[in-house]
Amino acid sequence: MHTTINSTLLRLLALSTLLLLPTAQAAEPLTIDVHRDANCGCCKSWIRHLEDNGFHVIDHVEDNMSAVKQGLGVPYRLASCHTGVINGKFVEGHVPAAQVIELSRRNDLLGLAVPGMPKGSPGMEAGGVVQAYEVIGLTASGEEQVVAEYPGN
Repeated sequence: MHTTINSTLLRLLALSTLLLLPTAQAAEPLTIDVHRDANCGCCKSWIRHLEDNGFHVIDHVEDNMSAVKQGLGVPYRLASCHTGVINGKFVEGHVPAAQVIELSRRNDLLGLAVPGMPKGSPGMEAGGVVQAYEVIGLTASGEEQVVAEYPGN
């Protein structure tokens, strides 16, 4: 009888471990540092977009965004208003969360950018107006490649 109880307890313990395993292995949120000017409203909106998509955002208010961009190697032609950093890679401008997640899996890219501030991109929502834009990846050799395209309306 004692062996049966121990056997039953072991089975219950194994079953509860299996049931809890998916919860224990749930992905940790990706952490991204965002550098922005104190007066930028769209930067705060982009941060909300990232948080709404499961990111943990560390917000850095900067006095000199040009120096931040230069230090991270963001080419001038890809510049926008704010700059994120995830796993040592830059995320320039209003890059959608899906591409930021993709960047974390891509060893061939130094960073991603949505140059300028296209209406309708995350953080730049403007009354339903959406401009077409591209998400540009920068390789270690300095080549630019289109990672994603978003159509306008």
